[in-house]
Amino acid sequence: MQLAIATVIALLPIINPFSTAPMFLAITEGDTNAERREQARKAVIYMICILVAFLVGGTFIMTFFGLSLPGLRIAGGILVAGVGMRMLYPKDGGVQTRAEHLESKHKRDVSFTPLAMPSLAGPGAISVTIGLTSMARSWVDFISIIVGILLVAVMVYTTLRLSTRLVKVLGVNGLHAMTKIMGFLILCVGVQFIVNGIVEVVSSPELVHGILRAIESAPAQ
Repeated sequence: MQLAIATVIALLPIINPFSTAPMFLAITEGDTNAERREQARKAVIYMICILVAFLVGGTFIMTFFGLSLPGLRIAGGILVAGVGMRMLYPKDGGVQTRAEHLESKHKRDVSFTPLAMPSLAGPGAISVTIGLTSMARSWVDFISIIVGILLVAVMVYTTLRLSTRLVKVLGVNGLHAMTKIMGFLILCVGVQFIVNGIVEVVSSPELVHGILRAIESAPAQ
């Protein structure tokens, strides 16, 4: 259960349904409530499939590319911290370019792209999911992580379903403030990933034994 909660804490700020809600309303403009509900449902299902696929295949991916867990955590931390910095200090007013926005509005089905990929299950969420495989020691741990992903999916779906009311209650400034809060949390998660990776590298038995051998083989003064 602790691993499921850790999954929610790690993924929720990165997926950040509050920042996706305004885009969801924009690209489903003119749709009925039933159509919006269907788009949100399919987007969340796609998100679950993407994250679970990378969770299950994370070990294979690491082995295939020769990646170490500390290296993966440091790289993922840099990526996640970068996402948090962009949310804290955005360079433009939106996540999508104008061309992407126009294309999204003319698409009948926007559930997979741009909603599921890259808005919900983007590079940051995928890297964190792969990093979570390092915490799994048995199939029970993998199930706990999947339960955490499902909990996040429920929160995302609820936020998208209530996005109309959310915008009315919080307003544009409120959503921007929420995004910055999420950005700060994401930055903290990224820095913690980097710290954990560096600690693992420094405290690895191979490095310690290598230093000891170098000291022992050093010529006496």
